[in-house]
Amino acid sequence: MAIYAGIDLHSNSNFLSVVDSAGKIIEKRKLANDVQAILHPLAAYRDQLQGIAIESTFNWYWIVDALMDEGYRVHLANPAAIQKYSGLKHSDDASDAAWLAEMLRLGVLSEGYIYPKRNVRSGIC
Repeated sequence: MAIYAGIDLHSNSNFLSVVDSAGKIIEKRKLANDVQAILHPLAAYRDQLQGIAIESTFNWYWIVDALMDEGYRVHLANPAAIQKYSGLKHSDDASDAAWLAEMLRLGVLSEGYIYPKRNVRSGIC
């Protein structure tokens, strides 16, 4: 079964939502911005996980780098190009994370480019 994840990232915490191939939320939780705290719940879905959508915020790079280093397929969501679904009944961290995962599942996620670490760190862009 295909699984998709969305992470709504904030300065000191994040909200993880995991959806199945039908769009049903199978896990949701608030986590500390700690690599191990994020990797632990994702490990249960590693073999089925098709991708992780993370909203491009001022602090996205550390989590994207860590997840990519662990072999996860990461998608950097472009918030300027994403419109809220008018049918959403709630607007909070949980629904934002689920919406990121759902857009990834549907193949309609507007993405930003993730430069390779070696280019960014060496100043070559």
